[in-house]
Amino acid sequence: MSNLPISADLIAEHNAKGLEALHEDYEALGRKLARTGIDIDAIKKRVAGFSVAVPSWGAGRGGTRFAKFPIPGEPTNIHEKLEDCSVINQLSTVTPRVSPHFPWDKVADYKALREEASELGLGWDAVNSNTFQDQVGQAHTYANGSLSSQDAGARQQAVDHNIECIEIGQQLGSTDLTVWVGDGTNFPGQQDFARSLDRYLDSAAQIYAALPGDWRMLLEHKMFEPAFYSTVISDWGSSILAAQTIGERCKCLVDLGHHAPNVNIEQIVARLHRFGKLGGFHFNDSKYGDDDLDSGSINPHQLFLVFNELAEAEANPRDGFNPSYMIDQSHNVTDPIESMLSSAEAITACFAKASLVDRAALHGAQEANDTMMAFQALRRAYNVDVAPILAMARVEAGGAIDVLAAYRASGYRARKAQERKPVGLGAGIV
Repeated sequence: MSNLPISADLIAEHNAKGLEALHEDYEALGRKLARTGIDIDAIKKRVAGFSVAVPSWGAGRGGTRFAKFPIPGEPTNIHEKLEDCSVINQLSTVTPRVSPHFPWDKVADYKALREEASELGLGWDAVNSNTFQDQVGQAHTYANGSLSSQDAGARQQAVDHNIECIEIGQQLGSTDLTVWVGDGTNFPGQQDFARSLDRYLDSAAQIYAALPGDWRMLLEHKMFEPAFYSTVISDWGSSILAAQTIGERCKCLVDLGHHAPNVNIEQIVARLHRFGKLGGFHFNDSKYGDDDLDSGSINPHQLFLVFNELAEAEANPRDGFNPSYMIDQSHNVTDPIESMLSSAEAITACFAKASLVDRAALHGAQEANDTMMAFQALRRAYNVDVAPILAMARVEAGGAIDVLAAYRASGYRARKAQERKPVGLGAGIV
């Protein structure tokens, strides 16, 4: 594709400087892995087949509770967002899909938008609805809830919006709808817990009934924010109960930041898969709560353990294994492209490390109650530096050996700063 944002010649020139060293590192790692019976080329093939979507909204600067600090060249519309997402995929080669959010990404012609994305080497992932903000001209407010609101008009408005998102997604070629609501309460007694859940389930059932036959509905839970006393779908238990009630193609989506600190998310993965309700992931990291920090920046070992459970699920698919993977971060102090490049690499690295686990040794130690050897089976894989595998897979797919260095060498952000309309200052969310 000649119209991609980064010149293929620039990527090739960048790679030429490090190709000899990469081959040396790859061959050395290959010999090391071969001593344990692992074929490095087989792992590289798995890595080459892995992908994770990027969110359209992630291409822009996020905001703290107090302010948003835009950067020059930040995208101002879906067309500019797609261009930035194309850069991420060009260099990383593992982010070929974009997840849009409506009404933020609304356009007049979705067929043209689909073609535009295709020309940039991109497809479309799950569509996301927005019933947590009021829009200009909206007839009913979501201040007191959306799908679970006491106001029947607000509930119907939220249902209609989700159905509209499905219709848009059909034009784009998506097959998943992600539903997250901020419904909940900030005071004891504000709402009846049981009745608010009943209203949510009734509304969600209407949306589910509008799904095309090959679509899934992904329910996203969140412990708190914007509701700080109670949230209607607050945890994986609420999510799986709702999904089981709504229908077979209703699944649970796990956002890594939507849990209390120190929750065992990898166990949640195993439980959801056990009951056929594991729908997908939003990858990010957290220190205190729903921080939406860059994936792997705080607890990369947890990310590895999540992928270890995903590897177990893939090996034992039960009723099927087809989770949707997406990065979901707020880039408040970094260039969003750099953050998503870094996160894509961290996510892919953990996927690769989970592929290195000696499952026979792990399962044997588990059955023998040999705690230390079971732990060491995981630790050996986690300690492997898989960077040469990832870089070789990227090079062979036309990507960059060093994604951040290639991006900075391209001068892309500086060019966009000259071409794009500046984004205004934001007041934050307080």
